[in-house]
Amino acid sequence: MRFDLAAVGSLKVFCLTVVLSVLMFPVLRRVGLRAFSMASETYSPGTHSAAFVTCPNDTVAKELARGIVERKLAACVNIIPKIISVYEWHGKIEEDSEVLLMIKTRSSKVSVLAEYVRSNHPYEVAEVISLPIDQGNPPYLKWISDTVPE
Repeated sequence: MRFDLAAVGSLKVFCLTVVLSVLMFPVLRRVGLRAFSMASETYSPGTHSAAFVTCPNDTVAKELARGIVERKLAACVNIIPKIISVYEWHGKIEEDSEVLLMIKTRSSKVSVLAEYVRSNHPYEVAEVISLPIDQGNPPYLKWISDTVPE
């Protein structure tokens, strides 16, 4: 009995392809579903914003962050410790150690958020700046919308 070497080689390639396909199916399925989920979500750029507030210390930062989230002015506040701020104040160059709040919210809530910060912040002039979010992970942005009411 003679074997056709080309046919044997083709059979080996076919079997290897089948085995790899079976082994890779769960991974490929997960990647495909994730890509479809992200592609099928629609987002209007600027619907959400990231706001930034500097605080003099951890205590003030935690109190403000908790109040912001409890009042549903934001879905999440990250507290970033140990930043150094260099700025001009009353004609002098100042340098202070501060804590930064990074706040994720709806753009429509930024003015109410700023008012809350001004009313509860120890600085004479509290920093409250915001930038619109143009893109992001759709499920995360949906979570912000679900957490922070209009």
